[in-house]
Amino acid sequence: MEDKELNIIDHLDELRKRLIITAVAFVIFFIASFIYVEEIYNWFVKDLDFDLMVLGPSDIIWIYFMLAGVVAIAATIPVIALQIWLFVKPALMPNEVRATLAYIPALFLLFIGGLAFGYFVIFPTILQFLIELGDGMFITSFTADKYFTFVFNMTIPFAVLFELPVVTMFLTSLGIINPYVLQKLRKYAYFVLVVIAISITPPDFMSDFMVMVPLLLLYEISISLSKVVYKRRVRRESLREDTYEEGL
Repeated sequence: MEDKELNIIDHLDELRKRLIITAVAFVIFFIASFIYVEEIYNWFVKDLDFDLMVLGPSDIIWIYFMLAGVVAIAATIPVIALQIWLFVKPALMPNEVRATLAYIPALFLLFIGGLAFGYFVIFPTILQFLIELGDGMFITSFTADKYFTFVFNMTIPFAVLFELPVVTMFLTSLGIINPYVLQKLRKYAYFVLVVIAISITPPDFMSDFMVMVPLLLLYEISISLSKVVYKRRVRRESLREDTYEEGL
């Protein structure tokens, strides 16, 4: 009983250590991003044909924090992935350690890929559609707060959900999930993804559809990749058992 309690305490101490390292990394990246927030802001607005407005002094600092926070989160993703890997590493077999290590850069690249897809594909298409929808009816002007909130609503969800295939592969390689469970949960997953798509987009069918389809495709890709990893895992375990039996 005492051994179990000590084991739990050790795990909690290790988890605390990983969380502290992640938090420190985020703070460092946040401070660095805040120092260069003007350059980040100028990059976001360089292609705009109009100037953004603020309705009060507090909006300025809020926008600074928002921009610095998003950049810091993106930069912290590899650190988070590494800390998770280090936390579960003692429970992994040597071949699993090497295999799962490859997921760390993939998580970062997919997060950036999701941001890029949302910002360069989804965001401009929906923004142009909405502007044209009100053309001749309204004077179009945007506050910086509303504009960046809209930008992040069109990008952050994709950045997070683009991680789904790699997370699925990682959990499958650890034996936590398998593709057959994902297939059984498909209708529930579809419902959740549709709700997410509707929640983050303006209330029109085109916007909902443009966001919904990529999310559903991501889930199907995750199932397919999970099958590949699952088959490899079963094959390795089968070979390990055969080797063990021959040794007896």
